Amino acid sequence: MRPAHIMVMDVDCDVPSLPGEDHYKDAWTVLCFRGTPRAVVVLDLSASVEANQARLREEYSKVREAHRDEPLVTLTAADLPRISVVVPTIAHDVNEVSRCIDGLGGLDYPDFEVVLVDNRQSIPTPDTLSSLAVSRPWLRVVREPRPGISAARNRGVIESRADLIAFTDDDVSVDREWLRAAATRFAIEPQLDVVTGLVLPQELENETQIWYERYFGGFGGVRSFRPVTLEINPSKTWLSCPGRLNEFDSHHRVLKKSSLYGVGRYVVGANMVFRRSALERIHGFDVALGTGTPSRGGEDLAATISVLWSGGKIGYEPSAFVFHRHRREYPQLLNQLDGSGIGFTAMLTSLVRRDPRHAIALVVQMPLASARLFVQSVRRLRGESVGELGAQHSSNTHLYPSRLFRREFAGYFRGPLAYARSVSRGQKHQ
Repeated sequence: MRPAHIMVMDVDCDVPSLPGEDHYKDAWTVLCFRGTPRAVVVLDLSASVEANQARLREEYSKVREAHRDEPLVTLTAADLPRISVVVPTIAHDVNEVSRCIDGLGGLDYPDFEVVLVDNRQSIPTPDTLSSLAVSRPWLRVVREPRPGISAARNRGVIESRADLIAFTDDDVSVDREWLRAAATRFAIEPQLDVVTGLVLPQELENETQIWYERYFGGFGGVRSFRPVTLEINPSKTWLSCPGRLNEFDSHHRVLKKSSLYGVGRYVVGANMVFRRSALERIHGFDVALGTGTPSRGGEDLAATISVLWSGGKIGYEPSAFVFHRHRREYPQLLNQLDGSGIGFTAMLTSLVRRDPRHAIALVVQMPLASARLFVQSVRRLRGESVGELGAQHSSNTHLYPSRLFRREFAGYFRGPLAYARSVSRGQKHQ
């Protein structure tokens, strides 16, 4: 596999110098206009410098032409609301957590706090996690002994002091404009209950990270660089069109209709901001879902689907972006995809448990969803990329390992039982 050098470029600036072909064989370039990622271009560093720079200039022109007429919204500090950032952690490496916290400390935002929720089940001696708050008045470290990322997030909500609550993970680096972009979207569309954002890879150093990036495109499919608003499609009867979403552009034109349960294309727990009122309406995150429980995941999707199901609206805003470090080791990726399969069907089980009407929507949509899953799986096994990395190269010499597919697919069948175990274990912790 070909390691890729990640570069972020502003199309209003000159084309920068590209690294030579040494360790890196590709340049994974994020093209931004007015601070917002608009496209990704993968360059082959074995090609000539002149050819790559010519291609970049061409791509720069395309981005500027496509977005130059978009209005620029700028809010003053007085217009920006206070935001609480909640970061759950189970990491014992304080240096790793510190990198995330340092990034949050560099945010270009006038009024925010960070609540670091310690969800470790064993505390080392000596424990230096609380020392991160020293000399950082905007940071508080709180403890949540109940295992699971949902319990940790709920603790962070309780401890937070703002009406807008942002969530990210301790293996993420945030763009310095992250909160400003999310807050601006809330100001433009005050009816929104949630704003989610774009997740980009922090590094692409080895085949494990490249496999994930190439075949998942970053958490569930090809990335979208276009802002959209999501709301459930109103239907007169539950049997006519249950569980369907309308996706609107900035002019409130319907772009497409999609499945409510496929909203994961726009939702990642590492980058989402909720109104406190929306979290209260859905009674927070389901503590039987997520990392740290037998369910392994799905808590972010369950929360956002519940908001939509209750009549809320979600805005996807690519200008609010973060960088995630994909799993570096193959066993870690196996474990992640195992958890992805389990977490997805555990999430569906959670939704049906909370509101049995989800069962009707799932039965209606199951045939089409199964067909799409089959096609997607075949594409991966044939080496057809769904992400930017690989999609811009024709070589299929490095195919998606079938073992990864089998682990994820097998997880789908284990999710409901895993959720039942999570519920049973959670009752013991009450």
